[in-house]
Amino acid sequence: MIGAGVAGLACAVSLVKAGRTVTLHEAANHAGGRARSFHEPALDRLIDNGNHLMLGANPAVFEYLADIGARDALDGQAHAAFPFVDLASGARWVVRPNAGRLSWWIAAPSRRVPGSRWYHYLKALRLHDCPPEATVAQILGSAGPLHDRLWKPFCDAVLNADPAEAAAALLWPVLRETFLQGEVAMRAYIARDGLSPALIDPALEFLQRNGATLRLNDRLRAVTRTSTSVTTLEFTGGRKTLGPGETAVLAVPPSNATGLIQGLAAPAESRAIVNGHFLLERPAVLPGGERLLGLVGGTAHWLFARGDVVSVTVSAAQAVVDEPADVIAARLWSDIATALGLADAALPAHRIVKEKRATFAQTPTSLAHRPGPRIGYGNFFLAGDWTDTGLPATIEGAIRSGRLAAKCALGKA
Repeated sequence: MIGAGVAGLACAVSLVKAGRTVTLHEAANHAGGRARSFHEPALDRLIDNGNHLMLGANPAVFEYLADIGARDALDGQAHAAFPFVDLASGARWVVRPNAGRLSWWIAAPSRRVPGSRWYHYLKALRLHDCPPEATVAQILGSAGPLHDRLWKPFCDAVLNADPAEAAAALLWPVLRETFLQGEVAMRAYIARDGLSPALIDPALEFLQRNGATLRLNDRLRAVTRTSTSVTTLEFTGGRKTLGPGETAVLAVPPSNATGLIQGLAAPAESRAIVNGHFLLERPAVLPGGERLLGLVGGTAHWLFARGDVVSVTVSAAQAVVDEPADVIAARLWSDIATALGLADAALPAHRIVKEKRATFAQTPTSLAHRPGPRIGYGNFFLAGDWTDTGLPATIEGAIRSGRLAAKCALGKA
């Protein structure tokens, strides 16, 4: 197993459950990849390198957590509700889906986006059979209250791309599994103590408890292969020859994968995400006691509250990511102060985290280059949120990819 991000861990857990002996190689000195936690001295708090939201419609997430004994590591909503604030106008509203698969909530002005009409939401059904080259904006439009106050924030968060470039075909499976399944599927879940305590540390403990070996700082440098199989793997720590019955799964970013497997088709472009973490004098109180708040009309897109730390996310952050950290911090704090009514508060202790290659570019062009888990070798498979899971680059997609790669390695898919 090569790569100890979420996809690699999910694959390793599935293989160990099936009775396989697993050695997990990771190039970094830690596991978790782009979904991990670390202690930040400036805040003296454990923070995540990125904010990740999971939903009730993420079955693979909950199955994975059950496997590693961490099902209670997520805090979830009792009822789905998504508060928003328009930072420019000051308007506030809450999107509240109803129970059941019949979405009558769009007919209730108190539950839907202000300025929208119920029939505006029906346009989303056009995503079902849209052409593969279509963007979200081409299908759903690029102006109006519903675009500005729901579709764009939703697209930014799910696809890490502006609707003008995001692949419409990739948004449909998310809508199908969330909005069209009712309120329970829409409930938001957040890692209560951080991503590593929820998703990473319990998985490592599970693997080690069940005989798996973890090798950190052990980068895969070269792959030797024939026309039908991989024969040797050259790691920093030495050479591994794959014997009869042995398989390998490569769960690394697409740029790394194409560098190791010449000729591999994979998405070439990526998109950035910027996260800012700010230490408040007291815990933030969000509308309805929620843990997240949608932001419209500013730099940041979503605000997350965990005790006295408030974190904000800028998706599709190409225009922001190269700015100096102090400039970004000032802009993000302005958004936070406006949203939380802290206009007179000085910039507090903070940390800006830039992920320049947070996801592959989820555009129509990139979708055509997503490979499946099988790439022509009987003992070598792929995993990762960038592979062809049918879903966007999310934690749910990463876990599904790892589980599918494990099935392939076990000869069950």
